[in-house]
Amino acid sequence: MNGLSDLLKALGPVRVMVIAAVAAGIIGFFFFITMRLATPQMALLYSGLELGDSAKIVEKLESMSVPYKLVGDGSSIMVPEDQVLRLRITVAEGGLASSGSVGYEIFDRTDSLGTTSFVQNINHVRALEGELTRTIQSIEQVASARVHLVLPKRKLFSRDEREPSASIILRTKGGRLSPSQVRAVQNLVASAVPKLDPTRISIIDQNGTLLARGAAQGGAVALATSLEEKKVALENRLRAQVENLLEQTVGLGKVRAEVTAEMDLNRITTNSEIYDPDGQVIRSSQTVEEQNSNQENAEDQSISIATNLPDNDLGDETAIKNQSSGSRTQETVNYEISKTIKTQIHEAGTIKRLSVAVLVDGRYQDAGADSPQVYEPRSADELSQLEELVRSAIGYDEERGDTVKVVNLQFAEVPLQEMPVQELNVMGFNKTDIMRIAELLVLAIVAILVILLVLRPLIARLITVPERQPAPSAANEQAQLPPGEEAETKALSPPLPGGIQTITRDDGTLVAVDESGKELTAREVANQTGHVDAAIDIAAIEGKVKASAIKKVGELIGRHPDEATAVIRSWMYGS
Repeated sequence: MNGLSDLLKALGPVRVMVIAAVAAGIIGFFFFITMRLATPQMALLYSGLELGDSAKIVEKLESMSVPYKLVGDGSSIMVPEDQVLRLRITVAEGGLASSGSVGYEIFDRTDSLGTTSFVQNINHVRALEGELTRTIQSIEQVASARVHLVLPKRKLFSRDEREPSASIILRTKGGRLSPSQVRAVQNLVASAVPKLDPTRISIIDQNGTLLARGAAQGGAVALATSLEEKKVALENRLRAQVENLLEQTVGLGKVRAEVTAEMDLNRITTNSEIYDPDGQVIRSSQTVEEQNSNQENAEDQSISIATNLPDNDLGDETAIKNQSSGSRTQETVNYEISKTIKTQIHEAGTIKRLSVAVLVDGRYQDAGADSPQVYEPRSADELSQLEELVRSAIGYDEERGDTVKVVNLQFAEVPLQEMPVQELNVMGFNKTDIMRIAELLVLAIVAILVILLVLRPLIARLITVPERQPAPSAANEQAQLPPGEEAETKALSPPLPGGIQTITRDDGTLVAVDESGKELTAREVANQTGHVDAAIDIAAIEGKVKASAIKKVGELIGRHPDEATAVIRSWMYGS
């Protein structure tokens, strides 16, 4: 402790304060590096969360003593990178990231023994809505969803039964859903709810845009939507056919086509019956033939029992007075006339007219190495040939009123888009790992440089105690150092015999000086003082100095003979 106290006294209060400040800075610097190295690399656990879900997940992380970081107003949670997968499994197991929806786990509660049927029905609707919400959120383009179901109950003694309906709000990412995706969501919900028709499902997005109309006239709306999609699909298909065909001739990216299809949206049903009078066919034929004859006697005979006996012989035949006979023939023929019954249905969506506009770029000729390319338009014959190709590709019908126009114009220059940067992967390390390694190397290099270039020289300089100089005597007060001379390298010493003043160098040797501070040789001391002893002492000191210098030169030559030889040669051949 005495040594430490003497060291502090020798340093002085200013140097002690500087040493304390430097020590505090160094400790803070290394504390920062240690904390930086000890802090784990954070990665995204979940994003786009609602505040309720974020609160549940944060509570779970705190109970597990896992460090976390909230970003994006609490909608995103960052956790250590090496624990992301395990924590996602834990959060999914607890159902904490369900965006506030409750599924069928609501029936896992054990306190439902005394629950009324009304509460059970409400829980059933909530569970069904929650499960549908989770299923819809599994679609890649859907960020979040909410489902509301209306499941009416049939009243007692009522024949009318209301149909169920549903309303869905979607929060999308990366643009709106396509019509096919909207219909897919409708059919998904309709298949999960009994007796729910897809046309009774309304869907809107986060901007309030109506994506699907749920109404009684949904069939007509669905038909109109289908026809519109059919029209767009036809136009896109024809445009792609034209562009693919012409690009084989004019070059890739040098043709643009637009197709407008006018379609008949009327659905017509025609019933007709056609009779052919020339196409008679006998269906049935009936013939009736009738013959009769009448005779009258000349005298009438009386009628008695005798005349009616079987063995009665009337004798001669009576004379016939009148006799008549006749015949009749009747024929009935039924003919079947050929009849044609035709039912013709003209479906909506047939093509009434096509209009095609094609824009073709010209040719470019090289004008030289440093000159821009020269544009050259295409000839009329070539454009007519291209127009014939377009007509053949679209099924051109002149009677239908189709129009095709091919125009040659110079295309505007389009700036080149930068290629997407591919993720760096070196020896299995991705960009994040490489940046982490680079950060550690930079911190290590900075720490080493601070230790070698700042800390070590500063501490060595601060702990160096200045040597105490002896108080000047009356004899040496006259020997003052000239201005500009380094006081640290020379100190005053006792004078030699004869009043010659001496000073002590840093290496401990004595040097005789005059009143102006100029060094004196042994001969100059002998001439001034006349004392041979003092001159001998000075000469001995000078000899020791020269011997020491020669010894050091010899050691340098022994260690570096090549360099010494080069120096001597430069002396010999120098001017």
